[in-house]
Amino acid sequence: MGKTQKFIPLMKQPVIVDTNILFSALLSNRSKFAETLLATENAFFVCEMVLVELFKHKEKIIKISGLSEDEIIQLYPIYLKKVHLYKEELISIENRHQAYQLCHDIDKHDSAHIALTLELKGLLWTGDKVLKEGLIKKGFTHFFDY
Repeated sequence: MGKTQKFIPLMKQPVIVDTNILFSALLSNRSKFAETLLATENAFFVCEMVLVELFKHKEKIIKISGLSEDEIIQLYPIYLKKVHLYKEELISIENRHQAYQLCHDIDKHDSAHIALTLELKGLLWTGDKVLKEGLIKKGFTHFFDY
């Protein structure tokens, strides 16, 4: 009798979602960003600071989206259930330093997203073309393309 082999599914790489992706998803729940967040089985992660950034821009999201505050408040937890919140202080000093080196001259505010991507050996999901092009020039190619 032959041995039966178990099928072990390959784990997808973690996907680190930057602020502009969630911002875009909130602007239109029919966007590719929203569809990808809601319809795929990827493990999505965000840094805690993303919540602060979205809150800071709540009025802008309401104005641009054309949705009411109540509608945004209904959408917000739907997206948050699809992402895992990661505390920045759990990211190693080495990965934070490497991330800063990669993006300090592009946009240092994105360091946390890059550091988390390095920490989790994941893929960065960003809509920031300047950031993406700058990182590619420096040899960073770990991007999520939906």
